[in-house]
Amino acid sequence: MEKTIKVVIAGPRGRMGREAVKLAEETAHFELVGVVDHKFGGMQLSDLEGFTSNAAIYESMTECFTETNPDVLIDLTTPEIGKKHTRLALEYGVRPVVGTTGFSESDLKELEGLTEQKGIGAIIAPNFAIGAILMMKFSKMAAKYFEDVEILEMHHDQKLDAPSGTGMKTAELIASVRESKQQGHPDETELLPGARGAEFDGIRLHSIRLPGLIAHQEVIFGGNGQSLKIRHDSYNRESFMSGVKFAVEQAMKIDVLVYGLENLME
Repeated sequence: MEKTIKVVIAGPRGRMGREAVKLAEETAHFELVGVVDHKFGGMQLSDLEGFTSNAAIYESMTECFTETNPDVLIDLTTPEIGKKHTRLALEYGVRPVVGTTGFSESDLKELEGLTEQKGIGAIIAPNFAIGAILMMKFSKMAAKYFEDVEILEMHHDQKLDAPSGTGMKTAELIASVRESKQQGHPDETELLPGARGAEFDGIRLHSIRLPGLIAHQEVIFGGNGQSLKIRHDSYNRESFMSGVKFAVEQAMKIDVLVYGLENLME
């Protein structure tokens, strides 16, 4: 029998937060011991429409950690809140599983130091969809043989950051095995600024934001007489939950900071 993992979720009323609550309720060895919300402190989650869990709602993350003594924090909120919650979780000896983007190299260095100091694991993942992780890993493999590549990432029109964390992580993985190259004609001119997309180590990234989309990415490699397309589509937010479950379980087994689920998948 698997050991019960006590879980706290930040932002339970958000679109991803609701799916995380559902995941915690449906996973036998997860126990949802509390949620953190900027409203409704002192109530139970079941007091809110659409929820059945009796987990307590806290407006203060510190109070939540103190009273519930959780093993893991799941944070699928916003970059600034996610950064704050990640640091606080580590300070309280809680293992953070974070799905927000926007962590800088200095942020990651600081968090690495905290995980080492506390001796507990932390996972930050730009994308929790297992298929998206495989798409990134396959793209890294292909980049050893195709040096010309562009990334097209497509998300709903309420997404705040561009390029997406997945798009950036994909570019970083490709760049790690590919020699830097300026793509396109050396004398090309943008008639409209940004027409060629953002640039990372010569790799072009294009961001599309439209209602009706969830999360989609296509990595296009070009070579003489051929092209290779690697694509992943998330059609709903439930697609991310298998990765969240995997991350929570893995966070209990590690004592370092891991950035990207691909580092935990063989």
